Amino acid sequence: MERKSCFFIGHREATSELLPALKQTVAEHISEYGVTEFIVGGYGGFDHLAAEVVISLKQQYPQITLSLLIPYHPVERPIETPPGFDNTYYPPGMEKVPRKLAIVRANRHMVDHVDYLIAYAWHPASNARDLVEYAEKRNVEVTNLGQDRVFLFLGVQK
Repeated sequence: MERKSCFFIGHREATSELLPALKQTVAEHISEYGVTEFIVGGYGGFDHLAAEVVISLKQQYPQITLSLLIPYHPVERPIETPPGFDNTYYPPGMEKVPRKLAIVRANRHMVDHVDYLIAYAWHPASNARDLVEYAEKRNVEVTNLGQDRVFLFLGVQK
C-alpha cells in the first residue's frame, strides 16, 4: 500500500481557536484520504498546533507518523527528535542553499513530495500564501483553514 503524506504550512500567529477545525481536518485526511505520514516545521504557531493535533490523534490512529522538517543542516544546528515526533527530516540537496532561503526552500521541497497540504494562510503577501499557490499549481490537494480570513481581510462577502 502506498503511503500518503501531508505537510502543514501556516502563519506563526495562529491561535488555539483553530484546534477544533484543524483536528477535524487532520482526522478526515487520515480516515477519508488514507494519509499516514505527516510532516511539520517547527517555527510558528500553526506548526505547533499541527504537531499537537497529530500527536493527540496517534492514540486513535496508531498507524500515523509525525516528522519534523529541519531546514538547517543537522551538523550546523543539531536537533533531537522532539517528544511525540517519530523522526526529523532534512531534505536532500539543502546543503548548498543560503541560510536565509533555507526555510522557504525546505517548504517547497515538501510540497514537491507530498500528496496533501493543510494550510492556514490568509496574509496576501506571505511565504505561506505563496506556498499554497505553488501547491495548487503542482496539483497538490490543499485544504486552507485560513480561506475565510482571506475574504474578511479583502472585505469580500462569500
